[in-house]
Amino acid sequence: MRNIKLFESPEHRFILLNESEPGEEDGVRSNQYLIMHHNDGVLLDPGGFGVMPRVLVEMLRYVVPEQIKAIFLSHQDPDIVGGLSTWLELCHSPVYVSSIWLRFLPHYGLKDMTRFIGVPNEGMDCEPSPGFKLKIVPAHFLHSEGQVNVYDPVSKILFTGDIGAAMLPMDKNDAFVDDFADHIPYINGFHRRYMCSNKAIRCWLDTIADLDITMIAPQHGPIYRGAAVQDFLAWFSELQCGIDLMQPGGQFPLVD
Repeated sequence: MRNIKLFESPEHRFILLNESEPGEEDGVRSNQYLIMHHNDGVLLDPGGFGVMPRVLVEMLRYVVPEQIKAIFLSHQDPDIVGGLSTWLELCHSPVYVSSIWLRFLPHYGLKDMTRFIGVPNEGMDCEPSPGFKLKIVPAHFLHSEGQVNVYDPVSKILFTGDIGAAMLPMDKNDAFVDDFADHIPYINGFHRRYMCSNKAIRCWLDTIADLDITMIAPQHGPIYRGAAVQDFLAWFSELQCGIDLMQPGGQFPLVD
């Protein structure tokens, strides 16, 4: 599932650039996204080392590395950051990541941190090139202590990292969530175990309450559109997860 244009206008595009195959990311497929405004582009969660060559091939259908004006990392996990050293050799753009992870990333072999921009706890507005405006939205503890989302006000798509992520069986490859009730089995166990708490969820929901969202684009699994956007947010708002469920002895009841 590659090169799906989630939004397209004469000046602006939001593209699901690549979805890795299960074997490329140890059984968990991951999404990499490209947003383009005029001739400039930004990459969202460019992926681990194993998927980097394929992501590059797909990206070159739209832009060359010199046209990449920013790279955004939703958090610090290797399926997001693992291929970054190679991207930094090709692209000369800044890299945005939560400020709390700046001291962690050198452990991936990243020796020059001068191009990294630490996103403050409250998020920030970003303009990678003139007229190309994006909003970096905090999503702390969902699941990472310093996760950030990226909202594109032109397409009205919210890139959510692991929020909304689905663990699909090998034979299922839907691009979109249209029937949310049927999708719950693929997200329930992951969200109950990997999201920190319902308080963290409610803080995030309050943060995004004023955003006009037409699609939710997670790092794993299909994209939420139409009624599935509000259905997911309503389901998520009531979810008991993480430390809400944790009991002595490492037990997590209700986690599939």
